[in-house]
Amino acid sequence: MSELQPSWPRWVLSTLVATLLLPLLATLLYSLSTRWGATLLPDGFTLEWYLQLWGDPRFLAAFGRSLFVCFATLLLGTLVLVPTVLVVAYYFPKLDPWMNLLILLPFAVPPVVSSVGLLQIYADGPLPIVGTPWILVGTWFTVVLPFMYRALANSLQGVPLRDLMDAAHLLGASSTRAFALVVLPNLRKGLLAALFLSLSFLLGEFVFANMLVGTRYETLQVYLYNMRATSGHFTSALVMSYFLLTLLLTWAANRFHR
Repeated sequence: MSELQPSWPRWVLSTLVATLLLPLLATLLYSLSTRWGATLLPDGFTLEWYLQLWGDPRFLAAFGRSLFVCFATLLLGTLVLVPTVLVVAYYFPKLDPWMNLLILLPFAVPPVVSSVGLLQIYADGPLPIVGTPWILVGTWFTVVLPFMYRALANSLQGVPLRDLMDAAHLLGASSTRAFALVVLPNLRKGLLAALFLSLSFLLGEFVFANMLVGTRYETLQVYLYNMRATSGHFTSALVMSYFLLTLLLTWAANRFHR
């Protein structure tokens, strides 16, 4: 029994990895195949579908729109959450449990229900922003709120905040200057990890984008949904491009988090 003990976990892990990688490998092969009918392997391989995808102006426009909304959301999140985390940690540490509860409130309401309410409020009236990227910036901010706040708060827990602030005050620095020049550099890795993870998550957001803007401001996921009826090779190339981009962002986030 002792000789068999070390081997079965490897078999279980190998089976699990193979189960997860097999559909991905099949999608990759299909995106590179010229034709794949009743044979076990494709008849040939080509990069035609990737060239067609990355040469499609509609895809490039959708990709650019997604990046614009993502960067605007992350900029808003950084400007709002970094000062909030610092103020709560330094001045009001007893509010941290309440903040942890507050940042989870957006997930208490399903995105479909939230979208219906937002359509009723912002479809007309003094602020008609339905169909514009600005409503996505606001809704996507609520999506990344828990990820960014917890990442920044966890990074700040590993920093002797009060010691650094007291030392900066003794040297004549104001609280604002101490936060900017002493504390913020210690949060750089945590902030970058939060930004990369949030970016990879936002690129896959579909419900808000489809219901609030749709084709009026077509993002990457809406484009993928609208192109589902086209060639399977083309959509496979699109899925693999999105997967590789997400994998790259996740790798970058893990590297900065170390």
